[in-house]
This record gives sequence, C-alpha cells and structure tokens, in this order.
Amino acid sequence: MIDLYLRNNTKILKNKSFLEKELKISLEIKKSEVFIEGNSEDEFIAQQVINAIDFGFNLKTALLIKKDDLIFEILRIKDYTKKKNLESVRSRIIGIRGKTLRTLTELSDCFFELNMNEIGIIGMPENIKKVNNSIISLIRGSKQANVYRFLEKHRPEIITDLGLKEKSLNKPKKEKQNK
Repeated sequence: MIDLYLRNNTKILKNKSFLEKELKISLEIKKSEVFIEGNSEDEFIAQQVINAIDFGFNLKTALLIKKDDLIFEILRIKDYTKKKNLESVRSRIIGIRGKTLRTLTELSDCFFELNMNEIGIIGMPENIKKVNNSIISLIRGSKQANVYRFLEKHRPEIITDLGLKEKSLNKPKKEKQNK
C-alpha cells in the first residue's frame, strides 16, 4: 500500500472509478491523503499517474505513463539558479505566447507543465535526461536557439525497418524494349 499526500485532490476524486479501472488498483481518498492498493507494479505506475495529475497534467496525458511506458519527473527551478526573481526564469522557459515550451515539446517528444517554481516532465526515459539538461541550460541563461539545436542534434532516430522482414529473392522484371 502506498500513501500519497496531494495538493489538490479534486481531479482524483472526480475520476476515482475510472482511475481504479484503468490502473487496476483501489483508491481510498481521505482529505489530502490517497491510499493506493494493488500489486506492486500497478501501485508504482498509479503513484506516478496520480502525482502527474496532482501536479497539473490532464488525465489523458497522465495516463500515457501507463500506456506508453513513460516516466514522470519534477525539476525544481530553485535548485539551478541563484536568482531571486524566478518570474523571469519561468518566462524564459515559457517563451513569448508559450512558443519556447511548444518547441521543447515538439523537439523532445515530452510533455511539460509548470507549477509555481517546478517543471513537470512526462516522457520516454531516454529523452528525460536530455530534456533536463536543456531546461537547466535555459534556467542558467542559455539562448533558446542553442537549446533547440542541442535537442535537434540529440533527437532519437525513428527506426522504420527492424530487419525482420524477409527480402524477396525475386529479381525485378525487365521492361520490354520497343523494337
């Protein structure tokens, strides 16, 4: 059994039966405390999903943790800067009209959510480290273009052929020549 303390449990309360069915666990909610019961693997995944929902992610995005084997991680802005004006740091991460955050999402295939002085990230484990480095660079003052370049350079390649198909041994037919 896992015991969680939540900031805001309204989303969890509204979707309790759906979450129990989807995550194959049972939930007991008492004020800001949530008790998760199930087998250990399901409990761990449910903990990640519920923490993501509590952080501010929507239900659909948080459930991708279970379906697509993604992980949820929180990055604290205060751990990487000495600036007192954290509003300017947050604005660098968000960008004008959210452009920086959208670009980071597109380049990294991760989902982001800002909550006060924390950044929630949902993504593939191999992408999370690169995204963390990118966001830390933004916090410390790197130019957005340099961060985008880093993510483009380290973007995972899409594998289209795993080499499992048998190659046809038939030779291509020659075209008839006009005489």
